[in-house]
Amino acid sequence: MAIRNIVREGDEFLRKKSREVTVFDNKLWELLDDMAQTMYKANGVGLAAVQVGVLRQAVVIDVGDGLIELINPVITKKKGGEILDAEGCLSSPGEYGMVPRPKRVEVRALDRNGKPFVVKGDNLMARALCHEIDHLSGRIFKDLAVRMLSQEEMEKM
Repeated sequence: MAIRNIVREGDEFLRKKSREVTVFDNKLWELLDDMAQTMYKANGVGLAAVQVGVLRQAVVIDVGDGLIELINPVITKKKGGEILDAEGCLSSPGEYGMVPRPKRVEVRALDRNGKPFVVKGDNLMARALCHEIDHLSGRIFKDLAVRMLSQEEMEKM
């Protein structure tokens, strides 16, 4: 496993659309392992492959309940209305914005071996799922932010 460099906002690579994963092999497993290690080292709760320079539909998330790996994830349900809350990104260190996200989501994905599964997320997990899946389409949280937060506002939070 290795720590990978995180692509920063301003790099047009983040705006590219990720391709579907079709091969489930050691190369993919190494990518997922590296992504998890990179996310933990950066104190994040999620990371998409595009953020480490790989245009594949792969995401890792850990909001405190253990690591979840999602390959080719698709949001299939949104419930509970939208919640406006602060959101940041490892590709935009130190910047936060108020972003509306659904309270609950259901996502269909494949695991590292290509086996399908469904994950349901509430609150922070729903936010993380939406945020990381947005990366796969070349969207960043600032595209959806109602407003960005000042440093003073962040310190108060």
